[in-house]
Amino acid sequence: MNGVIASFRGSHKTQRGNQVIVRVEGVETRQKAVALEGKKVVWTNPEGKNKVKISGYVSKAHGGKGAVRIVLEKGLPGQGLGTPIEVQ
Repeated sequence: MNGVIASFRGSHKTQRGNQVIVRVEGVETRQKAVALEGKKVVWTNPEGKNKVKISGYVSKAHGGKGAVRIVLEKGLPGQGLGTPIEVQ
């Protein structure tokens, strides 16, 4: 199952580099998003010689339209916004 990284989680004063909001394909309701909680995710850098992989998990649903909050093991670079992420 694939998704797209929409944004970092944060407020107008604080941004969390290891937590991101993801829109998953085929998930349009909060009930479907809740079913994804606890699943593992892997982000792979789409560019460059070194394929950097950052793993994490789905922590909880975000909002009412099927977005989920992902907690990663380390911070995601800013170039990762808008790139695909794999939900296993």
